[in-house]
Amino acid sequence: MFQTTRNRLALWYTAITAVLLLVFATGVYFYVRYTLIERIDDTLKHVVEVVERSLIIEPDDPVGYHINLEASFRQQSPTVEDDRIDLEFFNPAGELLWSTFSEPLVLPLEWHPRGETVRLGDDYLLRQITDRLEVDRYVLGYLRVSHPWFEVTRPIRKLVLDLSLGIAIMITCGAVIGWLLSGIAIEPVKDSYQQLRQFTADASHELRNPIAMIQTNVQMAIAYPDPDQRQQNLKVIERLTQRLGRLVNDLLFLARSDSGVLQAEFERLPLDALLLEVIEEQRAICRQEKIELQLDIQGDATEEAYLILGDWDQMARLFTNLIGNAIAYAFPGDWGDKPKQITVTMALKEKTGRTTGETLQVTVKDNGIGIPAENLTNIFDRFYRLDPARTNPGESSTGSGLGLAIAAAIAKNHKGKITVESKDQGTTFSVFLPRAT
Repeated sequence: MFQTTRNRLALWYTAITAVLLLVFATGVYFYVRYTLIERIDDTLKHVVEVVERSLIIEPDDPVGYHINLEASFRQQSPTVEDDRIDLEFFNPAGELLWSTFSEPLVLPLEWHPRGETVRLGDDYLLRQITDRLEVDRYVLGYLRVSHPWFEVTRPIRKLVLDLSLGIAIMITCGAVIGWLLSGIAIEPVKDSYQQLRQFTADASHELRNPIAMIQTNVQMAIAYPDPDQRQQNLKVIERLTQRLGRLVNDLLFLARSDSGVLQAEFERLPLDALLLEVIEEQRAICRQEKIELQLDIQGDATEEAYLILGDWDQMARLFTNLIGNAIAYAFPGDWGDKPKQITVTMALKEKTGRTTGETLQVTVKDNGIGIPAENLTNIFDRFYRLDPARTNPGESSTGSGLGLAIAAAIAKNHKGKITVESKDQGTTFSVFLPRAT
């Protein structure tokens, strides 16, 4: 499919390039041809003016005028030059009286003061101008000036050859470039398609298990009329539907974020107050897991320094997901007497050389076993989860693997970013958000 699409893109690019080159070459051809013809016509008109000024006109008795041909036109010796200009003089009746041609042309006399092209043979063409000579409205005769057409045909043939060769080379280069560019253009589409396939497979897997469990509990409730058993089955169904609802809401949130239609009510909100609220909500879970949760606001800045432009609910969801992830994955196995601790730190970073304003940095750090280096690059992927054996035994393992992906999407929507660092012990998530000014 992608190869066919790439071939079509390259073919369209080559076709459009060829059409544009043909239009350009056609324009150049007609422009050069018109310029050459105009140049010959100007030369012929100039010859007509020179000849008219050199004519010796004598009066006739009792009225009229005539041209002294012997005095006006000197006898010229025949030449074999290809670019010579030949003259012909006709009387008012159209009879040839004088000519520089070795043999008279078999052409009828027609008045063409602006120039015309006549064909005398397969390869013999002339450009001619025929002027009417008058004195006081008395017609003395007609002067026809001829120039060989080769001054147009030779340059035009050379131009056509050069344009054809140039167009062939340009189309070949365009086809090669189009093939390369189509490959570059199709690469993000292939990546998106692979991500979509993986996302669809993961979503199907996440939905299949709760749906199957709901179906099983419904069948059990129908098969066993015991009220207590039916009540228990209904409670399980309720929990599963809630889980499905959360999963669907998470998927809908990510879809709206990707499409750029995520609705958010941006306002100036105090980040320190928001973190206090999130910490209070998470402390109840930490007490059950015997985890020490701390908040450290560094610096002596005023309340105005901790203002950001954002949506309160989305930002609360971001830090709730990060702290929940630390609770779920930071403490696998028996931790012994070592205290379990999560520290949330907020600090104001001054602008540096490349940044345009001040930034607020919030870090969520735990002292757990950490994340393997090979997993760090995929930690924000959707439906990506670490080995369940690394999960806190007291924490439910029903997570969908969308928490960190949602947190990254919220940070991006607020013109911020999230980074993660993990070494031999402990993991640190850092959130960078621009301060409201």
